[in-house]
Amino acid sequence: MTLDLGIAGRTAIVCASSRGLGRGCASELARAGCRVVVNGRDAGTLRRTADELTAATGAEIIPVAGDLSTPEGRAAVLAAAPEPDILVNNNGGPPLRDFRDVDHEALLAGIEANMASPIALVQAVIDGMVARRFGRIVNITSFSVKMPVAGLDLSSGARAGLTGFLAGVARSVAHANVTLNFLLPGSFDTDRIRSNYAAAAEQEGVEADEIARRRLASIPAGRLGEPGEFGAACAFLCSARAGYITAQSIVVDGGAYPGIL
Repeated sequence: MTLDLGIAGRTAIVCASSRGLGRGCASELARAGCRVVVNGRDAGTLRRTADELTAATGAEIIPVAGDLSTPEGRAAVLAAAPEPDILVNNNGGPPLRDFRDVDHEALLAGIEANMASPIALVQAVIDGMVARRFGRIVNITSFSVKMPVAGLDLSSGARAGLTGFLAGVARSVAHANVTLNFLLPGSFDTDRIRSNYAAAAEQEGVEADEIARRRLASIPAGRLGEPGEFGAACAFLCSARAGYITAQSIVVDGGAYPGIL
């Protein structure tokens, strides 16, 4: 028996969804009956993703190529869905590097991609959600917001800034059945984690397989997560059943984060 999430017929924008965790979220929202705008920078990859999701779910999938770190990219996705019911903010993080190597230009680019751009999209859609008395916003950040990782300092800082900025916003719109939450992924089987393994291996002078072995050893679940598992968590937060959950940072990491809060 499939849980009815109560969002069939709703319109969702899922940022950076041509692959990885974003695609996992788009897929699960499509399975729940949503019309889904998918986005990515590579038009060919995005088109294939849209075709595959359409074939797998039967949902209406609208591909919009563009870089959401730019005003033009954001305008394009909003033109495809001017009044979305659901927004899933997502963007690739800065590459793994020593904090000493983060110059001013790189710092601003990281903040633009992982803090300023998501905020701009929230600003564009939230008043319409309030007026319609339904809205679900999920921001994909990182478990490093709670447990910073050396080398991901810029990613951790920008995403923590996004969390702090939107926490008060969430409370200001909760009365209108509009929720804002944060999903904090740990280690998932994506292109991103493989590139991180390769970068860490180069820095340490070891094989990428050795980095992967160490990371798996630190995960109580003993494996990487699957994007579909993450997408299912996202779809529930976007559901009609999740209206009493807001301003929460939910870690999805197989138990790797050792804290209780």
